[in-house]
Amino acid sequence: MLDNLHILAAQPVFHIQLLLNGLSVGAVFALSAYGLALVWGVTSVKNLAQGDLVMLGGYLAYELSKHGVHPVAAMVPVAAIMFGFGWILYKLVIRRVIQLDLFTSLLATFGLAITLQQLLNLIFGPEVRTVRSGLGRLEMFGGMVDITQIRLVALGLCVLLAVGMVLFMRRSRIGQAIRATAQDPRAARVLGVNTDLVYALTFSINAAICGAAGVLIAMIWVIQPFYGIAYSVRAFVIVTAAGLGNLPAVIAAALGLGVIEQYSGFVLGAQFQQATVVGLLLAILIWRQMALMRHRKALQ
Repeated sequence: MLDNLHILAAQPVFHIQLLLNGLSVGAVFALSAYGLALVWGVTSVKNLAQGDLVMLGGYLAYELSKHGVHPVAAMVPVAAIMFGFGWILYKLVIRRVIQLDLFTSLLATFGLAITLQQLLNLIFGPEVRTVRSGLGRLEMFGGMVDITQIRLVALGLCVLLAVGMVLFMRRSRIGQAIRATAQDPRAARVLGVNTDLVYALTFSINAAICGAAGVLIAMIWVIQPFYGIAYSVRAFVIVTAAGLGNLPAVIAAALGLGVIEQYSGFVLGAQFQQATVVGLLLAILIWRQMALMRHRKALQ
């Protein structure tokens, strides 16, 4: 660890490498985290299968690439397939637990996560897989900073998707209905909003976003049936830190988490990256609980 800290101090250019890697991965984290925040804020369901939907999107891109579809172009059909799959999941599972207690919704989505993991394992096997983008590498500062071009493409695509989601939520009638339902479902129903349709669209949009994130992850890293939990934890950390209904905060928290992961992986070792994420989640939960206790004392 001390040697790695010495490298960072002696070679400041390594900070650029870590920042670029962190921002590119953080942008992908932002997609799945925004989908989770959307479902959480509208339906009050804490989706523990979020990361497994991401993995499913990655495997769909892997399968399409075997049939000659470039993975970047595969984002559109994968998102469409995942939208339909999300609609089916809502009708079969999510619809039945929206009005129930927190434990029931957690248990239902946890069971959904296990089911998806086992199905992916049965269909594709437990091996680690990746999707080749065919893009090269970009070298800067005399080769001291090296980043794959697909990371930069992924960063740009994430920005476009984020802008598209903001415009959709603010300017479309469906987006306005989703926002109204998130603020007050009863009032939305009184005003003629079909809240059940809004819930179905919200979960389907989330599944489509997860599918797009999965395609990018399959190109940048690797996919494996049981890797979904890692992305679920990351999404929960980001949403817990940023809060619901705040897309700029979600993006900032995701980018920050990506950078923190890169630094912890470089300084402490890759085996501590997941531990860093879990530690951040625990720290955020403790901090929020302490803030809540202080607020209660102030009211008394």
